[in-house]
Amino acid sequence: MTIEITMPALSPTMSEGTLARWLKKEGDAISAGDVIAEIETDKATMEVEAVDEGTLGKILVPDGTEGVAVNAPIAILLEEGEDESALKDAGGSAGGGGTAAKAEKPEPVAEKQAPQESKKGEASAPATEAKPAQQSGSGDRLVASPLAKRMAQQAGIDLSKIPGSGPHRRVVKADIEAMIRGDGKAQAASAAQPARQDAAAAKPSAPAPAAKSPTLPDDLLPAYEEIPHSGMRKVIAKRMAESKQTAPHFYVTMDCEIDALLETRKALNARAPKDGPDAYRISVNDFVVRAAALALLKVPAANATWTETATRRFSRADVSVAVALDDGLITPVIRDASGKGLAAISRETKDLAERARAGKLAPEEYQGGTFTVSNLGMFGVREFSAVINPGQGAILAVGAGEQRPVVKNGALAIATVMSCTLSVDHRSIDGAVGAQLMQAFKRLIEDPLTMLL
Repeated sequence: MTIEITMPALSPTMSEGTLARWLKKEGDAISAGDVIAEIETDKATMEVEAVDEGTLGKILVPDGTEGVAVNAPIAILLEEGEDESALKDAGGSAGGGGTAAKAEKPEPVAEKQAPQESKKGEASAPATEAKPAQQSGSGDRLVASPLAKRMAQQAGIDLSKIPGSGPHRRVVKADIEAMIRGDGKAQAASAAQPARQDAAAAKPSAPAPAAKSPTLPDDLLPAYEEIPHSGMRKVIAKRMAESKQTAPHFYVTMDCEIDALLETRKALNARAPKDGPDAYRISVNDFVVRAAALALLKVPAANATWTETATRRFSRADVSVAVALDDGLITPVIRDASGKGLAAISRETKDLAERARAGKLAPEEYQGGTFTVSNLGMFGVREFSAVINPGQGAILAVGAGEQRPVVKNGALAIATVMSCTLSVDHRSIDGAVGAQLMQAFKRLIEDPLTMLL
C-alpha cells in the first residue's frame, strides 16, 4: 500500500508553507530519517526527514510551490515490493491530491465564497471571467493555485491562455510572473480596463483595487523591478503594522558612558581561549543583553506583556536578539539571559546568529522571548526607535558608542557615549516603570563589574 508524505507542521502556528526544494527525486530509495526536502516557513528553512522507508514514487508538489497547506499530500512513497502501477490507485496522484485537489473544487463552491471575499474589501471576480479561469480552450478543466488566481485577477490576465507548469497542468505563481515579464504586460493592460468596468457594474458597492502608485501612472514611473514578497517579509509587515496599530508606544532614551565597559571587555577578551569549544570573544552587545536581563529582574514590572484579560509578568528574562537577514530579520532567543555569564551569552548568540542566517533555526529558538534587544550601532547609527515585537512589552534600541563631550565635576571632558532608546507598550508598562528599567540598565552598563557579581 502506498504511503502519502504530507506537509509537516513545523511550528504550532504554522498553517501553510513553501516547498523550497526536493533533496530526493522520483525513483530514489528512502530510509527512515533521510532528509528528503526543505520547507520554508515565514522565519526559516527547515529540513524534512522521512518517517518511513521505501521508494519515492511520485512528487505531487514541485520545488518552489507556495501556500502548501499543513497535512496536504506532497509526495507518494512506494513500499517494498510495489512498483509504479501502485500509483494509479494512490489518492494523491489519481485524484490530484494535495493542493491540486483543493484547486479543483466545483464552480458553485467558488461562487459561494465570493461574497465572503467582498466583505473584506476585495472586489470579487466578475462572473464572465470565472469560466475562462476554470476551463481551457479545449474544454478541459484548468487548475490554478489560489495565489496564481489572485495575481492573474489583479493583473487582468486570462488564466486559460497560460499553460500551467505545475502538477496536472496547474497554473502556479511562477507562470503568472513569467507572463507578466514577457508579453503579459500588454495583455494585462488591454484586459484590465474591461475587467474593472465589469466588476464595477456587478459590484457597485465594492471598493476599487488599489493603484500601483498613489501619485503617478505606470507610464510616468521610472524603470523599476518588482520583488515578490517572501513569506518572511509578509509576516514582518503584518506583525509590525499590528504592533504600531494596537500597542500605544512611548519612548525613553538615555545616554550611557561605556569607557569602563570597553576596558572590561578588552581585559576579558585578552584572557579568553582563542580556539576550541570554549573559545569566545565578548562583544558590546553581549554586555547589553546581560545588562538588559539583569535590569528586568531588578524591575520585574517591566518584564511584562499585555493580553486582553490580564497583564502577564514573567519570572525569567528571555532576551530576543534581532539578527538581520538578506530578506528580513529574525529574533533568536537567549533563554534565561540573567542566569548566564558573558562568555555563555557570547557563544550562544554567535551560534544562533550563524544558524539564523543559514535558515537553520528551529521554531522554539526564535519564539517566546519576553524582551528584545535591537542593535544598529555596528552600522554607525547614533540613535533610533524600534517597533515592539508583538507578544512582548518592550524593545531596547542600541546606537553606536562614540566619543562625545560631557560635563564631569563642572568641567568639560570626553567620554564614549552610547544612546539607548526603550520602546514601551503603555498598556502593560507605565512611564515610570520604563524609566526605572532604563535607570537600572544604565547603572549596569556604566559599572560593568556589577554584572559579574
